[in-house]
Amino acid sequence: MLAIALVDRVGSGLWASVSVLYFTYVSGLSLTQVGTLAATAGAIGIAGAPLGGRIADRFPLTRVLTTVQLLRALSSLALLTTNDYPLLVAFAAVGSLGDRAASVLTRLYATRVAGADRVRYQAVQRTVANAGWALGGLAAATALALGSTAAYQWLLAGDALSFLASALLTLRCAEPPSASRTVTTSKDLAPSTRAPNPWRDRTYLAYVASETVLFLDDSVFKVGLPLWIAHATHAPHGLAPLLLVLNNVLVVALQVPLARFGATTAAARALLLPLAAAFALAGVAMALSATGGTVTATLLLTAAATAFTLAEILHATVSWELSVALAPETGQGTYLGVHGLAQSAQRSLGPLAVTAAIAGGPVGWSVFGAGIALTCAIQHRLVRSRLAPTALSVPPVTVSEH
Repeated sequence: MLAIALVDRVGSGLWASVSVLYFTYVSGLSLTQVGTLAATAGAIGIAGAPLGGRIADRFPLTRVLTTVQLLRALSSLALLTTNDYPLLVAFAAVGSLGDRAASVLTRLYATRVAGADRVRYQAVQRTVANAGWALGGLAAATALALGSTAAYQWLLAGDALSFLASALLTLRCAEPPSASRTVTTSKDLAPSTRAPNPWRDRTYLAYVASETVLFLDDSVFKVGLPLWIAHATHAPHGLAPLLLVLNNVLVVALQVPLARFGATTAAARALLLPLAAAFALAGVAMALSATGGTVTATLLLTAAATAFTLAEILHATVSWELSVALAPETGQGTYLGVHGLAQSAQRSLGPLAVTAAIAGGPVGWSVFGAGIALTCAIQHRLVRSRLAPTALSVPPVTVSEH
């Protein structure tokens, strides 16, 4: 599964950084059309997380994941076949749906096989994924130096091939044990209880809503920092991509070492307090960066990017552990699917929140950081009553189908 994560992310790195350029220069779409396509595909993709999780609770996980990877490959290849706008929107939407489903399914697989080591596995997986993303991005930058239509098309084809390779690798993985699926015979009584429903679980839904806020660091790096640097500070515009590189390097270097501080459910919950401090400090650093000269602004923006990256690393550990610990064992797929909505929703709402912070100036960024810090404190209290007093419960072994 780690090999799959690497191959998958290399392909995503090839495509994600040039998708807008492809639709502009190869497909000939206008700026408005590209924006509408991205927004539509993202909105439809939101359904992928809960849909994938629900299906995985009823069918063999490896088969579902293989199917989703093949769907992603087909949608990428389909984009190469047409420049018709409605078809491009439809194919991009299918790909987005598959992306969100695959994210939840790979996470669910790790949860089922890693047991008590799931936090460390998550840290290693994020490190491998970030490395793959960086490799794909570097390859894309090299290909774009050619500046030809064929270069864009080969990058998209490479993305499709990465999904096909991921599907083939998934076929080599054994089916993990699942508490929601056991092998029964005709002599066994049918289950008398219904599967747990996260849509009726108010505590879990409130937790997911708070998670949407804590994922805002993603929009800060993709939208907030570049716009803030360009419009409100004396820092050079070239600092924006360098801060993205810094983010990637820090995640690769620190995700595994810092994961040990959240190796149990209780420890993961405790990390919400330093996480709050990191968000608050990042907001203050962003605010102060608008008040100094070039050197001061550069240093403060670097400090802000470092603090937001630290928050990203800590939140990844906390989110992975608590989202599983709060879910019943017989409904992990469905619950994690609903949890996946937080990241999907952030992709739609995050840019709005970040641009509002920019419009508010230094005060806006201070409020932005303080608001996320307050959400950390709220989540810390929200999950207290639901968490077991034991450090980390290991799912019971069940008979899996092969």
